Amino acid sequence: MNTYIVSAICGCLFYVVGFSQDKNIGELLNEIEQNNIELKAYQSLIDGQKLQNKSGNNLPDPQLSGYYLPFGDHQTDDYTEFEISQSFEFPSVYAARNKWNNLRAEQLQAAYGEKRQEILLKAKKGLIELFILQKRKTIEDERKKQSQEVYEQMQELFNREQVGILDLNKSKVAWIQEQFVVEQLEAEIQNQRTALQALNGNQPLGLDNLQFNIPFQIQTVADLWNEKLAKDPKLLELKAYEAAAQQNVQLEKNKLLPDLSLGYNYQGVNGNNYSGVYGGLTIPLWNSKNRVKAAQANYEYQQSNTQVEQQMLYAKLQQEYNQYQLLLNKYTEYQDTIETLNSEDLLFKAYSLGEYSFLEYYMEVQFYRDATDRMLQMEKQLQLLQAQLLIHQL
Repeated sequence: MNTYIVSAICGCLFYVVGFSQDKNIGELLNEIEQNNIELKAYQSLIDGQKLQNKSGNNLPDPQLSGYYLPFGDHQTDDYTEFEISQSFEFPSVYAARNKWNNLRAEQLQAAYGEKRQEILLKAKKGLIELFILQKRKTIEDERKKQSQEVYEQMQELFNREQVGILDLNKSKVAWIQEQFVVEQLEAEIQNQRTALQALNGNQPLGLDNLQFNIPFQIQTVADLWNEKLAKDPKLLELKAYEAAAQQNVQLEKNKLLPDLSLGYNYQGVNGNNYSGVYGGLTIPLWNSKNRVKAAQANYEYQQSNTQVEQQMLYAKLQQEYNQYQLLLNKYTEYQDTIETLNSEDLLFKAYSLGEYSFLEYYMEVQFYRDATDRMLQMEKQLQLLQAQLLIHQL
C-alpha cells in the first residue's frame, strides 16, 4: 500500500481528511434545509396551527336580532324591536389566553425543530456515508491496480511455465473480485448521491467538492448536556409544554369570571319608541366546574413528565458518550499501529521480488487489508455516533 493510500486511510487523529475544496458539510446542510420538501410542508402545517390557535382568542361575532309584529288583534300600531349586541369573556381571560397561545407557539416551533433535526441528521449521516464510500473507493482502486499487476506477472510466469494454471486462475479471480468491489462501490456512491439529492428537494447538490473537517475530540458529557438543555428541541418542547400547562391553570381561573354582553336596543309602537344600552352577564355556576382542578392536575403531570424525560435523555447521552469514547480509544490504537506498518506495500514488494508465492502473498495481504477495512469502519461508526451526540448543534 503506497504512501498516498496510507495517508488517505489514516489522516490525523483528531481530524477527518477532507475530500474537496469548495462546499463544507455545514453549507450543504443549510442548502438541504432550504430545499427539503418535507420541511416546507411541515412549516406550513405549523404556521396554520399557530393561526388557528390565535383565532381561538378572537371575540365572537356580534349578534343582530329584531322583531316586527304586525299580526294579531291590537289597538296600537305594529310593534317593532331590534337589538345589536356583542358578547365577550372577561378581559383578563383574553390576556391569559394570549400568553397561553404564545407558549403553544413555542411548542409548535420546538416540534418543527425536532422535524428539522431529524431530516438534517439523516442528511449528515448520508454525507458521512458518502465520505466513507469515497475513501473506500480510493483504497479499492489501488488494490484493483495491484491485483491487475499481480495477475499480469502471473500470466508472464505462466507463459514461461514457472507457475501452474491454478495459481494463474487464483490471481485472475482475485483481480475480478477487486473489479467487482470497485463497481459495487461506484453503484453505492451513486445511490447515496441520489438519496441526498432527494433530501435536497430533488435539486442538484454539489457533492464533488465537499469539505469534511470534523474533530473527533468532543466536550465532556456535562458540557454536552448543558448545551442540550439550552438548544435541543426535544428538551425545549418539554419546557414549553410545562409552561403552557402552568399558564392554562391561570387561564381556567380567569374563566371563572362572568362573560359580558353589551349592546343597543330599540323598541317602537304607536309612534312611541324607546332605545338604550343593553347589558348582561353570565353566572358561572356549571360550565367551569372542576376545570381549574383538571388544569392543575395536567400541570403536575407535565412537571413529572419533564423530569422523567430529562432523566432518560441524560442516561441515553451518557451511554452514547461512553460508547463513543471507547470506540475512539480503539480507533486510536488501530490508527497508530497501521500508520507505522505500511505492511501491504512491503508485502507487494516482497512478492514482486519472488520472496512469496501468490498464495502466501494473498493470505498475508488479506490480513492487513481486513485490519485497514476494520479501521475505516470504526471511523464511520465514530462519525455517525458523533453526529448523534451533537444533534443539538444542527
